[in-house]
Amino acid sequence: MKNIFYLFIFCFFFLNCESNNKKPKEVNLYSQRHYSVDELQYKNFTKLTGIKVNVVKANADELIERLKNEGENSPADLFITVDAGKLQKAAEFELLQRVNNKIINNNVSNDLKDKNSFWVPITYRARIVVYSNDRVQKSELSTYEDLANAKWKNKILVRSSSNAYNQALMSSLVANLGSDMASNWSEGIVKNFARDPKGNDRDQVKAIAAGQGDLAIVNSYYIGLLLSSKNEEEINAGKSVSVFFPNQGKNERGSHINVSGIGLTKNSPNKENAIRLMEYLTSIDAQNTYVNNSYEYPANPSVKPSKIVQDWGTFKIDTLDLNMLGKFRQEAIRIFDKTGWK
Repeated sequence: MKNIFYLFIFCFFFLNCESNNKKPKEVNLYSQRHYSVDELQYKNFTKLTGIKVNVVKANADELIERLKNEGENSPADLFITVDAGKLQKAAEFELLQRVNNKIINNNVSNDLKDKNSFWVPITYRARIVVYSNDRVQKSELSTYEDLANAKWKNKILVRSSSNAYNQALMSSLVANLGSDMASNWSEGIVKNFARDPKGNDRDQVKAIAAGQGDLAIVNSYYIGLLLSSKNEEEINAGKSVSVFFPNQGKNERGSHINVSGIGLTKNSPNKENAIRLMEYLTSIDAQNTYVNNSYEYPANPSVKPSKIVQDWGTFKIDTLDLNMLGKFRQEAIRIFDKTGWK
């Protein structure tokens, strides 16, 4: 009888282990990113590890609400955004867990890391000024603040204030200059609009090419995407402008940057697989894939930007703690509303 009992116990544990071993090798992403390079990255990761990558795409706020509503039952392992402010927001809602991983830490530049270890940068981008090669001289440009000067009246193109990239830029101005100066800047920009804000960053550059304005505030990688496009209109639009990094003077803070980053969810059901994907996306191979396809800047300091991006030269980066882009987000939105930036 005792032997039968032990046999039963052995079979129970054996079958249980077999069941665990049959658990699907997968990792589940909630992602705000919308770039074709991401599918290539996940395909390469699966080929390398055998781990399938499942992706749910939506805007960051929708994904944050979904994580909150799902709670402990969430299938999500990783949360990916194109804005440090949204990562900080997810951390504030206690939706992420800290990651202290030697491989990831070694892969990523210290200047870009979350000081609280709730998220990891995978790329970064600058919010730059592009200007018409025909109608603007580089010597006329200097700082973000100068864009509010009346000399640029009816010449500035920029997308809506509802866009996270503009909200992050405004948040950085609030952090660096204070609310009053940031508000004055916003009022000046609105007065200098060439048209009401509309479209994405590509559309602002196309509008310069069409003569609808002379300057645009855009993310740096969009110029790389235009210049490498298979569409002749986009290539011509990219060639019609030059890149300018604001606030590069000796005593100036540098150009505003933001990251595309990734956080491990608090209730990740596939934590080991998720960590492996984080390690991979910050590796040299994956970082080279990013820079040569999306024209973003690498988070890994061992990797160089693409040739197109290198041709713009190096620039001084605003070293503001990127979590401030989340801390001052509501104030930024309030300023936009107050100053009529639609």
